[in-house]
Amino acid sequence: MCGIVGAVGRGPVNQDIYDALLLLQHRGQDATGIATAEPSGVMHMSKSRGMVREGFRTRDMRSLLGNVGLGHVRYATKGTASSEEEAQPFYVNAPYGIILIHNGNLTNTRELTLDMAQRDRRHLNSSSDTELLLNVLANELQATTSPVDLDPERIFEAVARTHKRIEGAYAVISVIAGYGLLAFRDPFGIRPLILGRRTAEDGGDEWVVASESLVLENADYEVVRDVEPGEAIFITNDGQLFSKQCAESPQLSPCSFEYVYLARPDSIMNGISVYEARLRMGAKLAATIEKHVPEGAIDVVMPIPDSSRPAAMQVARVLGIEYREGFYKNHYVGRTFIMPGQAVRKKSVRQKLNAMSSEFKGKNVLLIDDSIVRGTTSKQIIQMARDAGARSVTFASAAPPVRYPHVYGINMPSSKELIAHGRSIPEIAAELGCDHLVYQEVEDLKAAILEGSTAGQGLDDLDMSCFDGRYVTGTVSEEYLEWVEQTQGS
Repeated sequence: MCGIVGAVGRGPVNQDIYDALLLLQHRGQDATGIATAEPSGVMHMSKSRGMVREGFRTRDMRSLLGNVGLGHVRYATKGTASSEEEAQPFYVNAPYGIILIHNGNLTNTRELTLDMAQRDRRHLNSSSDTELLLNVLANELQATTSPVDLDPERIFEAVARTHKRIEGAYAVISVIAGYGLLAFRDPFGIRPLILGRRTAEDGGDEWVVASESLVLENADYEVVRDVEPGEAIFITNDGQLFSKQCAESPQLSPCSFEYVYLARPDSIMNGISVYEARLRMGAKLAATIEKHVPEGAIDVVMPIPDSSRPAAMQVARVLGIEYREGFYKNHYVGRTFIMPGQAVRKKSVRQKLNAMSSEFKGKNVLLIDDSIVRGTTSKQIIQMARDAGARSVTFASAAPPVRYPHVYGINMPSSKELIAHGRSIPEIAAELGCDHLVYQEVEDLKAAILEGSTAGQGLDDLDMSCFDGRYVTGTVSEEYLEWVEQTQGS
């Protein structure tokens, strides 16, 4: 999971991109980068480790000249989290000069790396799959080069050839020096990408593509639509937009974890409100809680702030039980799920949350969280509730048990680190230390998300691989999962 944005304006776009990255900060906290291009083709780039506000100084912003640009916040799933060299964007000078960012994971990096060295004769300077993707695209653009200037059809041909070579999940934004901005999405639409437009003071069109709709709404862009799975969009330096379907058999199957946890609740993805999807998750979870938790065993419902709040409110409403806020969250600590490494996650939980004893003392509490992945955070929260005086602690997850690795852009490469892998629900409850444990049913989660899809949208499937083990691209083998676990698992 990363956050990406690209913009084509009538004037400088550096500030718009910076503002967008602030809104996307929840999608990545390891590193950040911005690149811009002038109409002449001169490119400028600035990137650093850490958060957006600390990553760019005034002198950096002043150097980012141009009316076309892109920006990235990184959550490392490939390569080295602490390496500034692996922060995005990546740049290659031939052909034309190309800068590229991407959100997702490629799943055929081994084959592509060999192709780069043996067939394409291109050198890779990192272990990042973004650099690999950039070089594949650059190679395909070079293969379509003719004496005639690069045009949209030639660009779309290169994207179609890129789709045929790469596998996995990818939402991509790229700037081609002197020409404009290119954006495309994998044939399954696993990772999100949305297009917006606004009218500039001179009457011309300004464009933006971003991971989440809140970026568009905050900057007064009209939401045009989601980029279709397999589709490529090219916007020239002067604001002309061209689009084409570049995949042979596109099928929309977005990542369900976007709706569970990754996206902000005020975003709309693939036509579905994230907030309303989380409310429906709560309603369905309430029915399951009613089946499995003894009557009278819950006095109050409390969320683990912030992403579980909509589900918890709906659980309380449906069950007719009082809703209370028992934890205060320190918003100046990063999201623990995307912290790099278990040791840092363990340390950060008590810095991030504080239990208010007045809300817990002598009560049977039901704690609602959006999901349980490694169990590190959940275990500590349950103990915090007991330490604050709770008589009993029931824990419920708005998502099903995470039993399988996620290989499409979320840092869950090893099944060994997943608390639900190979354990029954009673065994997980014992490990976490709660009195009762309830998970959302897989089909209930799918229904909660898809019920928000409008008629005719073409959305009837989701990637739920970390819950059900079905990888929608059809290219993820057991051998690949074993290789990922050996090379990237913690």
